[in-house]
Amino acid sequence: MPLPAIDQRSPVLRMANVDKVFGGVVQALSGMSLNINEGDFISLLGPSGCGKSTALRLLSGLLSPTAGRIEWAGGYQKGDLGVVFQEPTLMPWATVGKNVSLPFRLRGKSQKAVQAEVEEALALVGLEGFEDSFPRELSGGMKMRVSIARAMVTRPRLILMDEPFAALDEITRFKLNNDLLALKERIGCTVVFVTHSVFESVFLSDRIVVMAARPGRVIREVQVAAPYPRDEVFRTSADYAAYCRQASEALQDAMEAA
Repeated sequence: MPLPAIDQRSPVLRMANVDKVFGGVVQALSGMSLNINEGDFISLLGPSGCGKSTALRLLSGLLSPTAGRIEWAGGYQKGDLGVVFQEPTLMPWATVGKNVSLPFRLRGKSQKAVQAEVEEALALVGLEGFEDSFPRELSGGMKMRVSIARAMVTRPRLILMDEPFAALDEITRFKLNNDLLALKERIGCTVVFVTHSVFESVFLSDRIVVMAARPGRVIREVQVAAPYPRDEVFRTSADYAAYCRQASEALQDAMEAA
């Protein structure tokens, strides 16, 4: 089923005039406001140090705002949330299957009870047959796939991703970008994705939220109206190039506003 138009989607989570100060001295965010709606793929784009990761951690509940509010809507709650960090953060002593089942086991469920869900999550990320492997036996891209499977195994309605592909080579990154969009369509989730890459943000997103450097705040929003699914034809199209120019200009404005 096609997604509703961006301005017709139901609300999920809202940041309202959020400030975040560390140590009473460093103001990471100032008046940060952001509405996240059901089905959005939002990229947070901005220069290093602009507070993108801080904003994501506030949304996840790992940090609390110094001022302002973060509000869930539409019956959503923290249990509907999955998080993928820049590093895979896998347990090196545990198998792939046990890494993926961790969210369930933290809720008191046994490995056996969630075996079907673990196998399905691994199939979704193309890692069938690797359940008994250990992280040391995997490539960087495969480790990130395990991390994504772990975030998606409970079928969360909202997934937060903090530059998950930044350390990967370009070919692997492109492949995982494609796979991520396919996964989003399969499970019907909402995604907030932190990136430094204009090109990645345009390929993935229908909303690009551009932030200014410290103190971080929203400078502009670029809407990418290209339909999903997206593929290599879109990556080489005139529309893609035009959206990249638009996002680059917004990023330049953000850097000048710092």
